[in-house]
Amino acid sequence: MAAVEPPPPPTPTPEPNMNLHSDHLKSTPLYTRIRLATQTDVPFIHKLIHQMAVFEKLTHLFEATESSLSSTLFTNAPPFQSFTVFLLEVSPTPLSLHHLPTASLFQPIHKTVHIPLSHLISDAEEPLFHTAEGATVAGFVLFFPNYSSFLAKPGFYVEDVFVRECYRRQGFGGLLMKAVANQAVKLGYGRVEWCVLDWNVNAIRFYEKIGADVMQEWRICRLTGDSLLSYGQPNY
Repeated sequence: MAAVEPPPPPTPTPEPNMNLHSDHLKSTPLYTRIRLATQTDVPFIHKLIHQMAVFEKLTHLFEATESSLSSTLFTNAPPFQSFTVFLLEVSPTPLSLHHLPTASLFQPIHKTVHIPLSHLISDAEEPLFHTAEGATVAGFVLFFPNYSSFLAKPGFYVEDVFVRECYRRQGFGGLLMKAVANQAVKLGYGRVEWCVLDWNVNAIRFYEKIGADVMQEWRICRLTGDSLLSYGQPNY
């Protein structure tokens, strides 16, 4: 008769996990807020657009001034019915849940991001982007309505989305795009679309990851400068 195996040794009682919050202990919170921009934010927007032109190697096309941005972006049309800008703000302390100048038009979006202590953000330009409320402007997205005749629905076209260099790789670009998509859903719009430079592989990968179709078969056609002036003459 085969010998009966001895019972297995008792399982040791697990010790309490002292590292339950280790991720938070090894990180610092960064509070973010996405809000509607106002005309007083034009100096920030102008600096952001210029930095974007530098990143895209297109400074030779940059002609915008604070005055021209102020007069064209902030017309009498309400937000979401014309040119609209969301600003991304960051702060080491919690930001107000409301932005009083735009409280009746858009409820700001808040998210807390935990930055590892080994990758703390150093913002040498913080004084240039410091707001009256004590936040720092880290990025923006500029969009406006367009229309799909196939869907018979309006949509949003994203002209620019940009995050300052020291704040990249934290998911902030995705927060800005998600804010636009969320607003499109709220309004019952049919789509959000934008363009991407073909060499910006990281951006293309990100857009594919969020479910966007990168449409290879389409090409942008543009009339601008002297060509626009010539073709736009009333000599039919």
